[in-house]
Amino acid sequence: MVDTKALRAEQLQRASEISLQDDIASESVRFIAGADVGFEQQGEVTRAAIAVLRYPSLELVEYQVARVATSLPYIPGLLSFRECPALLAAWTQLQQRPQLVFVDGQGIAHPRRLGVASHFGLLVDIPTIGVAKSRLCGHFEPLGSDNGALQPLVDADEQLGWVWRSKNRCNPLFISPGHRVSIGSALEWVQHCMAGYRLPEPTRWADAIASNRPQFQRWVRKNPDLLGKHRDMI
Repeated sequence: MVDTKALRAEQLQRASEISLQDDIASESVRFIAGADVGFEQQGEVTRAAIAVLRYPSLELVEYQVARVATSLPYIPGLLSFRECPALLAAWTQLQQRPQLVFVDGQGIAHPRRLGVASHFGLLVDIPTIGVAKSRLCGHFEPLGSDNGALQPLVDADEQLGWVWRSKNRCNPLFISPGHRVSIGSALEWVQHCMAGYRLPEPTRWADAIASNRPQFQRWVRKNPDLLGKHRDMI
């Protein structure tokens, strides 16, 4: 039996530890990572992929994939407890540690202000940004249809992040700071890491690696000696 009450209380405690102050100077950033989490075998296995890109060239230099036994069933609002063990397993294998991590998921745009990007950022004490494909909480004014349309994501009187249309004719992204990044800088960092696709390059690469997409297969063929491993920890 999962003690959801205790987990929600832990979320509130951890959320109080989140910093929304910029703790990273742009000139010091040499590597930015993207992280993506998925589930296999009907949810029995959690898979996390982390892609490390050189900044500002956005060239992929390392990837790590970890698969671990899923430790928690799906419970709305508590997803970070389910995803973080695999993220930590992949993180520990990195040889090139980034200065900033984009996580496919929510930062503080969460009912208790602790999405997976915030939770993971606290656990590894690294600046993180949540780049989600859908809204979890908050509201926003109608968004224009053009590339670059932007609205604040707000809950009551608190801004949680941004709703940004990164590409024409595509659904918007929901961007929120995870940890050690301000709301304004979260948006700016994502905008700096675009290359013409809906997703910023760090999470686009993490998704490609996790799903073994053709983009990643081509990269492997061209770069057989670069750092990258898949590890099963089940």
